Amino acid sequence: MSLLTLLPMAVVMVAGPQLVSALLLATGKNPKPASSAFLSGVALAVVIGLSVAYWLARLVIDSASGGGGGARRVVDWVVLALLAILAVLVYGRRTRTDPPRWMGTLQTASPGFAFGLGFLLFLLMPTDIATMFTVAGTLAAQARPLWHSAPFILLTLLLVALPLLMLLLLGDRALAVQSRIRDWTNTHSWIVSEAVILYFAAMTVSSIVTG
Repeated sequence: MSLLTLLPMAVVMVAGPQLVSALLLATGKNPKPASSAFLSGVALAVVIGLSVAYWLARLVIDSASGGGGGARRVVDWVVLALLAILAVLVYGRRTRTDPPRWMGTLQTASPGFAFGLGFLLFLLMPTDIATMFTVAGTLAAQARPLWHSAPFILLTLLLVALPLLMLLLLGDRALAVQSRIRDWTNTHSWIVSEAVILYFAAMTVSSIVTG
């Protein structure tokens, strides 16, 4: 399985409240400082989450069968189980089209609040936890170093930064585009996430069969 296979999982990381939060911050009263702080919190959360997940996966591999192929096969099966859980979580969230009440505060959020939100939202969201363990577990099972997750991290941050980038490039014209993206994300992002999860699951099964 190539590293490019991991990249679509970044879509699962940001789909839903994560991207909606970024959109609301970019259309609020303090768009640039709040969005920048939010992005910083996201970056820290993803790096910490992936590091912990990778360490746990390596611990399993190194402690079982002396780090042999059997231990890596176990990690592959764990990744497959996580993908199944992730698919259920995403499907269960499909009907939640109304944003949580706390999102109403994002229009006036301070940079400090935005940073904390980005950090906690990506570090504690069940779908993001499962996604990070899936990515890190896959790298560990393939005996790849953690820094190989850099493209996945960068793509995740780029997707989160899109609302801010649109604001910087388009100015006030970005508001209409962001509004349409927010509405589409609330109602259709789960379909894209499920497609990515199924694709990655197929790649994982292929890796197990041919490994």
